[in-house]
Amino acid sequence: MRVAVFVKATPTSETGTMPSEQMLADMGRYNETLIKAGIMEDGVGLHPSAKGVRVRFRGKERIVVNGPFAETRELVAGYWRWKVKSLEEAVEWLKKCPNPMPEESEIEIRPLYEAEDFGAALTPELRQQEERQGVELEMGKATAQHYLFFAGRCDEALEFYRLALHARVGMVMRFSDSPEPLPPGMLKPGFEKKVMHAEFTIGGTTLMASDGCGEPTKFDGFRIALTVPTAAVADAAFQALADGGRVDMPLAKTFWSPRYGMVTDRFGIGWMVMVPGQKP
Repeated sequence: MRVAVFVKATPTSETGTMPSEQMLADMGRYNETLIKAGIMEDGVGLHPSAKGVRVRFRGKERIVVNGPFAETRELVAGYWRWKVKSLEEAVEWLKKCPNPMPEESEIEIRPLYEAEDFGAALTPELRQQEERQGVELEMGKATAQHYLFFAGRCDEALEFYRLALHARVGMVMRFSDSPEPLPPGMLKPGFEKKVMHAEFTIGGTTLMASDGCGEPTKFDGFRIALTVPTAAVADAAFQALADGGRVDMPLAKTFWSPRYGMVTDRFGIGWMVMVPGQKP
């Protein structure tokens, strides 16, 4: 079952007094324990009600009420969302929580509704709608990254980008380091020491790379857009990428950028190098 755990407001929290360093450390250790136990799904503190707004519904009328709100003991200063086996388990976890306030405080546990709680009112069509909405919400947290396969030249490529674009190479895992054996015949002979997975960062963007399992690769249908702050940096990056590669569109001024060009590097990766232009 899932439960919401509400930290009730106190006079201190309503004044906006921030927790002490010791309290932050204690709560950090407690949250770490919850996360490692697979209990905590979410959690956050709330600003005092003076920064809040309520909307009161009265028929077709909508009345906006600005905080602060008087009934301090009924306000919420923060919450967690936990996944537990039972309400009793949630209580036992909560007993281990440090007092989140400098004065006497109270924390409330409330079970969350699950689909089965609605019975026949939640028709198959409504259930499908809810599932679609859940997927849509989770996809909002997704990320998409380029994953590049270099057909046995990954080490060479990582070194090239380190020198050409000042890339920072992170983890590098080789097939021989795999904790599980690959299926027989999947790996090309001689690829045992090749790169199974690597990560490298250019500016604030992380890319992933591999040698693959020996299959040929062809980079087509996409380019990596490299945005740099100045024309001088664009010139240097473009020249470095073109070394051993191919210039597809020379760097030049365009209506959208003071410096823009396209180049394919020695590994067949297409790049668009640009300096940001003025926004319309």
